[in-house]
Amino acid sequence: MLRRIFKIIVRVVVGFLVLSILTTILYRFVPVPFTPLMIIRCVEQKQDGKSMKLSKSWKSLDDISPNLALAVVCSEDQNFLMHYGFDFEALKKAMLNNEKHKRIRGGSTISQQTAKNVFLWNGRNYIRKGFEAYFTLLIETCWSKERIMEVYLNVIEFGDGIYGAEAASQHYFKKPAAKLSKEEAAMLACLLPNPRVYGKNIGGSYIQSRKQWTLQQMRFWGGKLDFDKEN
Repeated sequence: MLRRIFKIIVRVVVGFLVLSILTTILYRFVPVPFTPLMIIRCVEQKQDGKSMKLSKSWKSLDDISPNLALAVVCSEDQNFLMHYGFDFEALKKAMLNNEKHKRIRGGSTISQQTAKNVFLWNGRNYIRKGFEAYFTLLIETCWSKERIMEVYLNVIEFGDGIYGAEAASQHYFKKPAAKLSKEEAAMLACLLPNPRVYGKNIGGSYIQSRKQWTLQQMRFWGGKLDFDKEN
């Protein structure tokens, strides 16, 4: 009996590893059609008696303003081009900040956020975090930094039912993502910590203050994100 259970467990583990690796390799070349979070949000909307809203439009990185890639790096993960998926120093700073302040600060990298959004569900338990670490290493191994950024900018949540740079740009600024200015890109990047809340008041004092800080960081970077410097 135990031997049979062991064989089943081994098959499940091997099956998961093979499927996850093949899916990750596939997503290196083709757009991600949907994510678990998109499905969860649609179910939540239905349960709340709302009409389901899912606005997204995949765009290649070349069709998204480089201002946005720079803005999200400056706002979310300034070591993105240097780390291999994890920034332990940023995580340590986030933990110290959260002990002293009410406003929670995340320590996840863009790679971790991409892995979570593409493959997993929301949550803070250790099992999900373990899967997140696994998928983060997987995409860092199988994808370039440019591909990670491209997927991130196409699947990340920018508001209630709004996913990806193109849908966000059209919703908030009535223009394609390719035309985003530095100020608009910085504003979108500032929504990411809590997009469904901040997206309701994009002109609020917190977003405006954070936008100015992000713009300053973008100037320090020279106004451009150079993927040739990765790792």
